[in-house]
Parts: sequence; C-alpha cells; structure tokens
Amino acid sequence: MSDPKAPPSRAGSHRFHPTVLREYDVRGIVGETVFEADAYALGRAFGSVVRRRGGTAMAVGYDGRLSSPDLAAALSQGFSDCGLHVVNIGRGPTPMLYYATHTLPVQGGVMITGSHNPPDYNGFKLVLEKASFFGPDLQDLGRIAAAGDYESGKGSVEERSVFDAYIDRLVQDMEGEGPLKVAWDAGNGAMAEAMVAATARLPGEHILLNETIDGSFPAHHPDPTVPENLKQLQDVVLAEGCDLGVAFDGDGDRIGMIDSQARILWGDQIMLYLARDILKRYPGATIISDVKTSDAFFEGIEAAGGKPLMWMTGHSIIKAKMKEVNAPFAGEMSAHIFFADHFYGYDDALYAAIRVLSVINRTGESLAAFRDSLPPLFNTPEIRFPCSEERKKAVVEEVRARLVAEGVEIIDIDGVRVQEEGGWWLLRASNTQDVLVARCEARDQASLDKLIGRVCAQLRASGLEPPAF
Repeated sequence: MSDPKAPPSRAGSHRFHPTVLREYDVRGIVGETVFEADAYALGRAFGSVVRRRGGTAMAVGYDGRLSSPDLAAALSQGFSDCGLHVVNIGRGPTPMLYYATHTLPVQGGVMITGSHNPPDYNGFKLVLEKASFFGPDLQDLGRIAAAGDYESGKGSVEERSVFDAYIDRLVQDMEGEGPLKVAWDAGNGAMAEAMVAATARLPGEHILLNETIDGSFPAHHPDPTVPENLKQLQDVVLAEGCDLGVAFDGDGDRIGMIDSQARILWGDQIMLYLARDILKRYPGATIISDVKTSDAFFEGIEAAGGKPLMWMTGHSIIKAKMKEVNAPFAGEMSAHIFFADHFYGYDDALYAAIRVLSVINRTGESLAAFRDSLPPLFNTPEIRFPCSEERKKAVVEEVRARLVAEGVEIIDIDGVRVQEEGGWWLLRASNTQDVLVARCEARDQASLDKLIGRVCAQLRASGLEPPAF
C-alpha cells in the first residue's frame, strides 16, 4: 500500500483515504486525508479513463485555498504522465473551469476546490465530455489507482488564461440599463476577481465586499446558505439603500441573495423568480428542483405553465437529469442554479446574479415585491446533524420501512419526503458528509410543530437523539 504522505510517485498502486471519494467529488482535509500524492494518483487514474475514451487534453483550474496550487501541479503531472496535454487556466471560480471545458479544445477538466468547506479542506470536481463525472465513476478511479492500472505517455502542460473570455460571456447576457444599486459579497472566495471584473461592466451602482481572494476567509465563512454569513451584506444593503445584495460561496457555484429590506431569499425562491421569466419563452417546459425544495416552488411552476419535476439532491445529479429531460432551467434548495436557456447547463452563481438583474430591469418586479407575493410558510432551515457513514443510510431505510408499514404515502427518490395534513417533512442522508438532513414546512406554526414532532419520533425510534429544530 502506498504512503499517502509520500511525494507523488510516477508508478505503482495508490489507495485513497476511504472518506475522500464521495458521491459528487473528491474531498478531504489537507494533510490528513488529502495529499499531493492523491492529486497525482487522481490525475493518473482519471487521465487513464480519458485516454481510453480517446481524449487527448484536459483543463485544470484551482481556487484560492493555500493548498490549491500544489495540488493543481501534482494533478497536472499525473495527467501529463498519462500522455495528455494539460491546459492550466489558473486561479478562479469553479464555473470558469466549466466554461473552459465548453470552449477550449479539451475533453474535460478538473477544478481543485474545497468549495464552502473550512480552510483546511480541499478537493476536486471532475468533468468529462461536458458532464459531471460522479457516483460509481468516481469509485472506479479508486480501483484503477489501487491496481496501478494507468496509461502512460509523455504529455505537456500549457498555461492559458480564459478569464477575460469568461467575463465577456457572463456580461453578454445582461439586459437593461436600470439604475440598480447592488451590494456584492465574494466572501474572499474564488469568485472575487471575476465579481470585480464583471460588476465594472454592469450598469448601475455596485458596492463590493470581501473582493480579494484569501483562502483563510478572514471576513466570514463563504457559505451564503447560512444566515450568519449574510449579516455583513445585510448591514450594507440597509445602510446604503441597495435594491438587493448578492453573495457567493467559496468556489462560486452557489448564490445567496437578499432583498432591499435585507430579507434572505432562499434557493427555491430565487429559482422561482427566474423560472417564471424563463417559462414565458418556454411554455410548458420541465423545470427541476430537488427534494428539499418548498411546495411553493412546485406550485409556482405549475401556476406559471411549467411542469415541475422533483428530483434527487446533488448538483451533478440535477445536471444529468436536466440533459435527460431537456429542461431549460433547474436548481437546488442549496442555491446551485442551472441555465440551459442561453447558457451551457451548469451552475454559475455570477451568471445567475446577472440573470436576476436582467429580470428586474425587464419586468420592473423587485425582489422585495416578489418575496411579498409568496404565500406565507412556516419552515425549518435545512437541519444537518451528525450520523456516522455506516449508520446514516440505514436510519433512513428504517424510517422508510416503518412509514410503509403504517401505510404512509412517501416520496423516496432521495431519502423520505412525507406529505401530511398541513405540510411536509424530509429526512435524507447527505452524500457529502457524515450527517442526516431534515427539513419541515407547513402552512402554520401548529402544523410545523406537529411535523417536527413526527421527525423527532422517527429518529428516536432508530435510536438517535433528535437535533434542535
């Protein structure tokens, strides 16, 4: 067995830490479960898959974490030692890597990023033939590396920036010249420099926060789905009288938004605002969101003449389903938002922000007015609580079995979602962490309390102490 702490080796087998090959990406703690040797082995294993499919070139990008440049160099060496040509696009957000795989003469790419995780984490998001490389395919890379079953050759590495072309493409779809005043918070993440460049070319007035890339994230954690991380942005929106505020996660593929009253718009609310506009051009189109999404979204899509489709959680899974059913638009409660309408079908938070600004300019409907139009709902946030890797899926299966035995109707495409009088509740196992995820939504507080009680009772029946809701 290879030593994961050893420098990258050009031959032989390699075993990844059992926790790093996940459902959607490769991810772990640098110096504990992820090392440069892993990056090199990943390059050899993934590069071998690419070579065997006839590929000749791959793009590599990396985020602003302190460990990212060295991991990128080791990964690129692995690709090169498979005989591939590597186009190193440098530092930037994950969507810039996606853009490169759609516009450069490459067969795929890898983004080195820890996304919204703490600074000591890092990982890899893989793309092949313009589609996410995930699930069983990722597990196959572990087997290829363990067997040392690599292709070999003498490749090359080229440095090529796509930054300017990427910004040109984003601002191309800006519509209207409305005098909007917008506050933006990059959270010192990988989208920071792109945010600066794009806003300089957008109409209106723009106030920029945490607009330098800093992998230590000194201002706040770069996860806009956590309310406390939006506090700085909310204060600025209120103090400066902004029309809205925009925030990004650590690698720029998820968005956060607040209205002029500093109220948070959650992922499904942002999606509904955008989807209603898209359905004007694609009447009757299928619009996808995941099982964590509010009933108000699915009802809103129907009311706008669309066909709502509830699907499994996971940006890679949603993107694949989007292609399968030819949906022009999709998203997740976690605020991954995907446009096939006028775009490439992947999640780019800066592009999503530009599309929101365009809808405001074209329709005159502010985010505050839109939020006021939504039905009042009582819900929990996404409650994530620890549960071991060995136990988390078993707990969900136990809950499902009990509900079926009781004759309860469930949606089990991803965990269990239960529609009850007054609302619904969800329990699912995270694909990326050792946690269970719960969420409840109701039309009034009394119904919400009952739903929370139902979740807690099911968890106790499986021997778990429920989290605080």
